[in-house]
Amino acid sequence: MPDLVFVGVAIILVGFLVVFLALMMATRPSESGERRAEVKGGGVILIGPIPIVFGSDARWTSIAIVLTIVLIVLVLFSGVLVGQ
Repeated sequence: MPDLVFVGVAIILVGFLVVFLALMMATRPSESGERRAEVKGGGVILIGPIPIVFGSDARWTSIAIVLTIVLIVLVLFSGVLVGQ
């Protein structure tokens, strides 16, 4: 089994790289030569049991809420999935 610390650090570094590349691609000039940076997204911050939901439109906010619920269910049942 690989060292979990190494896997965790690698995932974090890949996440930073993905965010950096996304920002670079969003701000590059379009084919017509004008710059456009229309970015849509959303997220959820959990502070204890209280969720703080944000997003640029209703669709992305709903997607963020659904993904948060899925992740919470996975965390709650992670012991069953691993076999402990």
